[in-house]
Amino acid sequence: MSKLVIVGTVAFDAIETPFGKTDKILGGAATYIGLSASQFNVNSTIVSVVGNDFPQNYLDLLSNRNIDISGTEIVSNGKTFFWSGRYHYDMNTRDTLATELNVLADFNPVVPQDYKNADVVMLGNLHPLVQLSVLEQMEDSTKLTILDTMNFWMDNALEDLHKVINKVDVLTINDEEARQLTGEYSLVTAARKIYEMGPKFVVIKKGEHGALLFHENEIFSAPALPLESVFDPTGAGDTFAGGFAGYLASTRDYSFENMKTAIIYGSALASFCVEEFGTERLQHVSDVDLKNRLKQFKELTTFDIELS
Repeated sequence: MSKLVIVGTVAFDAIETPFGKTDKILGGAATYIGLSASQFNVNSTIVSVVGNDFPQNYLDLLSNRNIDISGTEIVSNGKTFFWSGRYHYDMNTRDTLATELNVLADFNPVVPQDYKNADVVMLGNLHPLVQLSVLEQMEDSTKLTILDTMNFWMDNALEDLHKVINKVDVLTINDEEARQLTGEYSLVTAARKIYEMGPKFVVIKKGEHGALLFHENEIFSAPALPLESVFDPTGAGDTFAGGFAGYLASTRDYSFENMKTAIIYGSALASFCVEEFGTERLQHVSDVDLKNRLKQFKELTTFDIELS
């Protein structure tokens, strides 16, 4: 069975949307990535850090999904990373109400020995130097490295971000961030500029408008599934990344053609994520649920046309 290393935050979130609000609930990029990737036949580990305030039942939830948590450090007398945000009615914009780094401020990632030969590495959104330190722990047998980042690091650690971008195979980024990183409005031109930074593949996420996959002169466009109910978009991008990485790790096929399918799997899983607060819906996605959602994607994008 393939091995997948997931690096990112395991955290508490407090979320407010036009449809409700929560107190502290399970969150964090690595959590969403891990739960999404657990839909596939893959051994994964989460490299992260939490405080001793992090509930055992949350750790058990991850372990029960075949996610190794030996790389998740528990800091005694420490507090877990916390984020709070409020979404506007269109759900595309949000206000950050609180960010408490806590134990994340001194995070020194250690990849478990059994996973240093992992097939795929998924670097969730963290400081670029933390992401780079994980890559430096991996053996040469790693087949695919995927990097997710955000505009905060472009504003505050751009030189370090360029260093890690240069060392990965795939960069996943949203459309606003792609434009900021490259200074280009056209996403096609932006993707071409990102190639020049090092990655072989570029995935540009467009939220409710789907995702684009770029490789050399090839482009694949995938839609997002139109949903009747969008309850909470928190973690949707990380869920997408987890589905993308999990599918590729399970199939061990890292070609452009197979990445197209991985994009659809990631989009399908992200469509579940937004249906309830936090990770609640992801915890209960069955194989049948996923198969039916993939069928909806196929029906959405299949058509007949005669060209003379």
